[in-house]
Amino acid sequence: MSLNAYLSKKVLIITVDGRTLTGTLVSCDQVTNLVLKDTVERIIRPQDDDEPSAEQPHGLYLVRGDNVVICGLVNEELDASIDWTKVRGEVIGSTKHV
Repeated sequence: MSLNAYLSKKVLIITVDGRTLTGTLVSCDQVTNLVLKDTVERIIRPQDDDEPSAEQPHGLYLVRGDNVVICGLVNEELDASIDWTKVRGEVIGSTKHV
């Protein structure tokens, strides 16, 4: 499936190593290399971790296609209503096939 319909829209990407990235999709190609602007990495902590969850800004960001597990559109209104520092959840493990 082509991601061209997602260009200039906010997307969420989960990477092979379990990172969660959101940003505006600027460019994509046939091997799913993605360029995002205004990129933020969401670091969701487990319930038993004393440290709060966090959002780490990365700005302009390139994700190689072989590191992309999933890319989907973000409901921006819903996304803006969530305080991501209070979200807790289990760590997404690596999906790398060895």
